[in-house]
Amino acid sequence: MTTHWIELTTRLAVPCALTAVGMALTASAQTFRPPSVPLVACDPYFSIWSPADRLTDADTQHWTGKPHRLSSQIRIDGKPYRLMGAQPESVPALPQTGLEVLPTRTRYRFAGQGVEVSLTFTTPALPDDIDLLSRPVTYLTYTVRATDGADHDVALYFDASGELTVNTPEQQVEATRSTLGDLGVVRIGSVDQPILEKRGDDLRIDWGYLYVAAPRAGLADFRAAPADGWAERFADGGTPSAVDSDSSGPSRGDAIVAALSFDLGQVGSDPVTRWLMTAYDDLYSIQYMKHDLPPYWRRNGWDANDLLNASAADYDDLLDRCETLDTELMADLTRAGGHEYAQIAALAYRQCFAAGKFVADANGQPLQFCKENNSNGCIATSDVFYPMSPQFLLLGPSLAKSFLVPFMEYAASDRWRFPFAPHDLGTYPHANGQVYGGGERSEENQMPVEESGNLLILMAAVAHMEGNADFASRYWPQLEQWAEYLKDKGYDPENQLCTDDFAGHLAHNVNLSAKAICGLASFGKLCEMRGDAERAREYTDLANSFVRRWLEEADDGEHFRLAFDRPGTWSQKYNIVWDRILGLGLWPDEALRKEMDHYRDVQNRYGLPLDNRESYTKLDWILWTATLTQNRSDFEALVSPVYRFLNETPDREAMTDWYRTRNGRRVGFKARPVVGGVFLQMLYDGELWAKWAGRDRTRADGWAPMPKPPIVHTVVPAADQEPAAWRYTLRRPNGEWTAANYDDGGWRQGTSGFGTAQTPGAVMGTRWNSSDIWLRRYFELPPGEYGDLQAWLHHDEDAEVYINGILALSTTGFTASYDAFALSDEAKASLRAGPNLIAIHCRQTEGGQYIDCGFVRIEWPE
Repeated sequence: MTTHWIELTTRLAVPCALTAVGMALTASAQTFRPPSVPLVACDPYFSIWSPADRLTDADTQHWTGKPHRLSSQIRIDGKPYRLMGAQPESVPALPQTGLEVLPTRTRYRFAGQGVEVSLTFTTPALPDDIDLLSRPVTYLTYTVRATDGADHDVALYFDASGELTVNTPEQQVEATRSTLGDLGVVRIGSVDQPILEKRGDDLRIDWGYLYVAAPRAGLADFRAAPADGWAERFADGGTPSAVDSDSSGPSRGDAIVAALSFDLGQVGSDPVTRWLMTAYDDLYSIQYMKHDLPPYWRRNGWDANDLLNASAADYDDLLDRCETLDTELMADLTRAGGHEYAQIAALAYRQCFAAGKFVADANGQPLQFCKENNSNGCIATSDVFYPMSPQFLLLGPSLAKSFLVPFMEYAASDRWRFPFAPHDLGTYPHANGQVYGGGERSEENQMPVEESGNLLILMAAVAHMEGNADFASRYWPQLEQWAEYLKDKGYDPENQLCTDDFAGHLAHNVNLSAKAICGLASFGKLCEMRGDAERAREYTDLANSFVRRWLEEADDGEHFRLAFDRPGTWSQKYNIVWDRILGLGLWPDEALRKEMDHYRDVQNRYGLPLDNRESYTKLDWILWTATLTQNRSDFEALVSPVYRFLNETPDREAMTDWYRTRNGRRVGFKARPVVGGVFLQMLYDGELWAKWAGRDRTRADGWAPMPKPPIVHTVVPAADQEPAAWRYTLRRPNGEWTAANYDDGGWRQGTSGFGTAQTPGAVMGTRWNSSDIWLRRYFELPPGEYGDLQAWLHHDEDAEVYINGILALSTTGFTASYDAFALSDEAKASLRAGPNLIAIHCRQTEGGQYIDCGFVRIEWPE
C-alpha cells in the first residue's frame, strides 16, 4: 500500500492523554485541506461528504448540504472515541493525524491511547469497466494496530442514517435486517417508494433502498436501531434492542440508523482489518423520453442481492485495482502538471463521476446522464458535459460516447426543430426533452453558437481518440447542419448566452467566436477523416480565415478583447485549447504567449478572473486556460492560486467551480461534474491519452435508438393550450378549503397560469410573486373511465394538488415546463362525469415561480 499521508496539524483541544500524539506532528508537514472531502461518491443521490478539516469536526452531509449522517466510534480498552461525525458530543474525538484524497479513495488516519487507526473509503470508480464504475457501492475499511508494544481491547461501531433514503427527514421509512450468504445486511427504504416521481436540483432520493453490509464472521452485531441512543449505548459498552420494520413499523427517516459493530478483541502490533459496504439500489435511475431506465449494473437482470454478493466477492481484487489506478494516475498527473495539479485532479475525479448516472438502454448499452448540480438541475446539459468531457475522453471511447449518445439521439429526432444544437434533455432525473430557455418551443434564451460548437468539437475529439469518424457518421446530418449554422453565425456571435450564462447575454463574444472557429475546424477534420477532401479544405480554410480576422479584430494591444466591439476589455480564451489538442493548426504561438503574459499579470490571490467584468472565476476554465502555451511555468502559475483557493476557502462544500478570486468565497455552484475538465492537460500528451483510453474494456457499441415518447392527449387544457379562470388567494384560507362546499366567494379571480414572467416555461396569465398561493376551479369531464388520467402540471416550487377534496399529488422542487404527473388512486376514484373540483397550494422560496394544472391521457406508441 502507498503511504503518502498528508499530515494535518491538530488544532483542537484534546484530552491530556492524547495531546502528545497531536503535538508530534511537524509544523513543516505539507498540507492540503479540501473544502469538503468525498466519502461516498457514486451518483447525484448517493453522494456523502465531510465538510471539515477532521472527520469528527462535523456531521457528514449530502452534497446539497442536507444531513446524510454516517458516524463511527472506536472503543479502546473500554474507552469510547469518535472516528466520524460530531455526535455524540459526550464522546471525545480520537485525534486525526492524516488525510489523503486519491482518485478512488479517501484515507483518514487517527492515533491515540497506544493505537493507530486508518479509515479508507473506497469507491471503485474504475473507468475501464463501466459495469464496475456504475456499481453504487462504497467500501469502508478499518485497519487498527497497537503502537506502544502493548495489546489493547478494541471494538468498532458504524451507522448510517435513514436520512439517506428520503428527500426530507419527516418522510417515513422501513428497515429490515437479514443474512445473505456470508453477509449481515441492514436495509432501509422509504415507505411510499415514489420511483422517479420528483425532479429538480435541491432534492435527495426517496425511492430505492440503502444497504449496509459486512462479512458476518467479523461482526459483533448488525441491526436497524433508533438514532437517539444506539451510539451512546455502544459508547457505554451496551447493546440496544433491535428496531426492525417487521416489529416496530415505519418511522421518520432521521429516527433510525443501519448500525454495525465489530469486536476486534486484543489488538497488538499486527494490523487487524474489518470492512463494510454501503450500497444503494435505486431500482430505476433515469426517465428517458418517459421510459424508466435501470442502472447499468442491473442490465442483465441483477438485483440488490447480486450486487452485494458480487461486491463482497470482489473486495480484495477491487481494492488492489483501486490502489493501482490511484498510484499510476497520480504519478501521471504529477508529471503532467506538478503536485498541486495532481491534488486538484484527485479531488475532482469522484466528484465528476458522482454528478451523473450510468444507465442501460434497450440494447444494454451504457448511457450517462450528468446532472447540473446546484445550478438549475438540468440533465445532460451540453455546456456542462463540454467542460466535463476531458475526464471522460481521457479514459476511453465508451465513456466519451456514453453521454453523447442520448443527447445526439434527441437532437436527431423530430422533437428538435432548430438548426442549432440543444442545451439539455430536461430536469434530472427526467430526460424527456429540453426545458432551458424556450425549451422545444422557442429560440428565446437558447445558446445556439455555444452548443453547436460544443458538439462539433466533442465529436472531433472522439474521432481523434479513435482514429476514425465512424461515431460522428451516425449523426452526420446534425453535424452538417450545425457546421452550416456556425459558418453563418459563429464568427461574430449575436447577443446571446454562452457556457457562462450567469454573466448574461453578450454580443460579439471573442471567446465564443473562438469556440465557433474550433467547431468549424473540427468539422473540417471530421470531413477529412471521412474521405471528403473538398469539404475538409472548405471548412479548414474558412476556420483559418476567421482566425486571421479574429487576430486583427480582437486585438487590444497587450491582449485580446472580451468582445470585438469593446476596447479595454479582456477574457479567458479557454475555448482555444482544442486547437493544439486536435492538431487544428489555427492560432499562432505568439498570440497565445501574449494572452498568457496578460493573464499572469492580472490574476488575483485565488486565481484568474473569468474576464474584466467581475472578480469571480470558473475553476475548470482556469485549468483549461493554463494549458494554452504548454509551458510548465505558465501552467503552474495559473494552477497554484486554484490550489490555494481549495486549501483556504471558508466555504466547506463539495468543490465549487464558480468563486471569487480575491476572497475565495463561493459565488454559486458546487459538486458539479464540470470539474472533470481539470484533466484537460492530460489530453495534450498523445501517448498518455492513448494509454488510458486504450484500456477501455466495455467497448460499447450498438446503442438502441431513442425511445419513442408517449403521445399526450389533452383532456382538460392547461394554460399552454387554453387559459382558464381560477379563484385564488394569497392568504392562508381558514377551514376545509379543498372541499366542494367551501365558500371561495371572497377570493380573487384570475386567468392561468400564475407566477412571474421570467420563469422558464411559464405561460403568464396572472402575476403571483408572494410566497404562497391557493387556487380553486371546477372542470368538466365527459363520461368515461378515468383510471389513466394524469395531471398536466408546471410548478415552481412545491405544490399540492387536490381533486374533489382528496390529495391527488404532492411534489417538491420545481419544473421548467409542463409535464404529466401520476394521480393517487383515491383521487382518481373520486372523478366523475360532469363537474369536478381541483384545488392547489403552491409554495415559493426563491427564484422564479409558477403554477398551473390541467389533465391529460398518455398513449404509448407501438
